[in-house]
Amino acid sequence: MTEEIFDVVDDRDRIISRQTRREVHLRGLKHRAVHVLVFNQRGELFLQKRSFKKDTFPGAWDSSASGHLDAGENYDTCAVRELREEIGLVVPRCPKRQFKIDACEETGREFVWVYRCDANGPFRLNQEELECGAFFKPDHINRWMAERPRDFADAFRLVWKYFLNPPAPKPAKARPVAKPSPAKPAPRPSRKAPTPVRKQVKSTVPTTKTAPPKKVKQKVRSAKRSAPKPSRRSPRPPVRTPAKRRPSKPARKVRR
Repeated sequence: MTEEIFDVVDDRDRIISRQTRREVHLRGLKHRAVHVLVFNQRGELFLQKRSFKKDTFPGAWDSSASGHLDAGENYDTCAVRELREEIGLVVPRCPKRQFKIDACEETGREFVWVYRCDANGPFRLNQEELECGAFFKPDHINRWMAERPRDFADAFRLVWKYFLNPPAPKPAKARPVAKPSPAKPAPRPSRKAPTPVRKQVKSTVPTTKTAPPKKVKQKVRSAKRSAPKPSRRSPRPPVRTPAKRRPSKPARKVRR
């Protein structure tokens, strides 16, 4: 059986290399994992008891399904695969994402995405991965975890804590504001006198020969057409105005 290969990531969950499962756990390298919580219609959570053959937390109670991402695999694909491989649950689509936990000591240096889905079972358990499994009420899990916390895997205790009290989303980092560049000094005036710029005057003389204007032939209308048409009405006699009489001058007296 070939050993599993994991993607090694940095503090921002970016892939930087690949190592074997043994090297990742031995050197405490950061890697990726998923946890899926399966609830039935009564609101009970299915928990699995890890196999005693596991290298971490053997025989402890854990999430409904959980596991590492293989090299080159994404979170959603891994969640669907772990449900099918561990409890035989085949889902038509990826379960709903709940929240993400950054890599820390409780998760075993794993970046964890937590999912949730609904299913009533019964499930087909993988005997190589887990010992048994059962549905429990959330109140029963809370009392059980408070009385015997060592019965549960560290990662599940953190997952259950955040599931009951979801962590606040991280504020977006503000982008650094670029400092304005200092203003450049104005260029000094040159001591040399500026050379006059000669304007190029375009010649107004046409270079191409223009064609002579075409002669327009005037059509002479005939006298018949140009003569005015006679009016049908009889002409009115001209009205004569009486001539104005000039006043007669008085006769001059002849001196004798």
